[in-house]
Amino acid sequence: MKSILSKKWYLYLTEFFAGMSVMAVELGASRLLAPYFSSSQIVWTIIIGTIMIAMALGNIYGGKTADKNPNPDQLYKRILIAAIWIAAIPVVGKYIILGISALLIFSVSSNFLIWSAFFTCMIIFVFPLFLLGTVTPSLTKYTVESLEDNGKIVGTLGAFNTIGSILGTFLPTFVTIPAVGTALTFLIFSGILLGLALIYFISTKTGKKQIIIGSILFILCCIFGNTSRFAFWETNLTYEGESIYNYLQVKEDDKNVILSTNVLFGVQSILKKDQSLTGMYYDYAMAAPLMAGAEEKDSLEVLILGMGTGTFATQCRRYFQNIRMEGVEIDEKITLLAKEYFELPEDIAVTTYDGRAYLNVVDKTYDVIMVDAYQDITIPFQMSSVEFFTLVKEHLAEDGVMVVNMNMRGSQEGNMNQYLADTISSVFDTVYTVDVLGTTNRELFASASEDILAVMERNLEKVEEPELYGMMNWVVLQLEEYQAGEYCMTDDQAPVEVLGMRVIDELIGEEVEYYRGIFKERGIRGLLEEL
Repeated sequence: MKSILSKKWYLYLTEFFAGMSVMAVELGASRLLAPYFSSSQIVWTIIIGTIMIAMALGNIYGGKTADKNPNPDQLYKRILIAAIWIAAIPVVGKYIILGISALLIFSVSSNFLIWSAFFTCMIIFVFPLFLLGTVTPSLTKYTVESLEDNGKIVGTLGAFNTIGSILGTFLPTFVTIPAVGTALTFLIFSGILLGLALIYFISTKTGKKQIIIGSILFILCCIFGNTSRFAFWETNLTYEGESIYNYLQVKEDDKNVILSTNVLFGVQSILKKDQSLTGMYYDYAMAAPLMAGAEEKDSLEVLILGMGTGTFATQCRRYFQNIRMEGVEIDEKITLLAKEYFELPEDIAVTTYDGRAYLNVVDKTYDVIMVDAYQDITIPFQMSSVEFFTLVKEHLAEDGVMVVNMNMRGSQEGNMNQYLADTISSVFDTVYTVDVLGTTNRELFASASEDILAVMERNLEKVEEPELYGMMNWVVLQLEEYQAGEYCMTDDQAPVEVLGMRVIDELIGEEVEYYRGIFKERGIRGLLEEL
């Protein structure tokens, strides 16, 4: 056995860092895909599934090659190749994702999210993790010297792998990704693997070519991959970064400041620099304070679950002088951006917490509770169930109003919004909905009181601000009393991922049908000319 491997500590160290890197790459994969495909359970399932396939095939291949050719040089060459491949992910990964998406969007008519995430994982992540999957069986071959202690040796290798995997789970999530971003996280763990391989080759005085080529490629990847720019085609971003939960992007022009948490889908929050209404769902949601009697009460208590950058809060503060606001936002970095770029008043309290968990611990009732926690194409199941909406109802005053922003309106029977509305209708006696023009959003207003529409009309007469009056008058005319169906979601069964995927397929189909026709008639040249 080569000199550095004569003492088993280096083999255990290799097992430890291999296990750590596998988990780090898995978590990095979720963050690389999230800005494009969301961080839904569907995407996570595909990531975990493809990685497990890669590891299983690596285990088989590693065992066979170790028996056939028990030369450690081959193992550390594979580790070196895996390290360079992982280092290259920040350089080319986002281009591969967009390339795959562009191809599939014209060739796949259903399950776009599944296919695009699956092919992305297969192309980007399977090969390096297949190589890392060969580590454990190879090291077993090098460490087991007799049958007397083989159980102990294999158990120790497994323990080192598990401990490394634990650290590889926590470090990216709580340390490297929030501190330096996804790109540098890939480079850090790639560097660890590269270091393992280089130490081996240097100590054994072999693999001079591998040392030189590997080092040069890694340095190039560090130079060209040291960026967190997922939306690399954007040239006017005010801010781009990452938090524990999200990719974050702030864009600014002469009229607006906009927050997005996803490169390909939607706008999360917006600030109008002239302090006018946004034209988006926040404006429609302003009906909720009027339904709760904002113009008649001395004060109105409002809670926002999913505060974001506080667009709804600042609009309520602007038009209603008697409102006391508080918000809950799970992503603290979004709250910091809200204060820095979106003029969120310092006196509006924002708690960093999960919305449902907050309701479980707070002992207070509100006149209005806004649920705005459905982000992009990701619907948290725990905030879409009968149990959750029952909890909201318990925290509302008798004449209180819940307003929910539902952002995945579809035309198919049993779509996401229908499930949500039916679920809410099983809890609240009165439910009204209104579609937001020019978007896929629908606002839902629910209350235990049957008089919220009459209260709104009565309070609307007292609104003096012309812009708000015109907007609210439009909403009153468009409101429809919801006729409940039989779709319902519970904590035990809430198929939000599948429902969301259906809407995505429908939206993509509508958007690309025109371009798909051009592609069929005139080919790629005609498509490029049209674009």
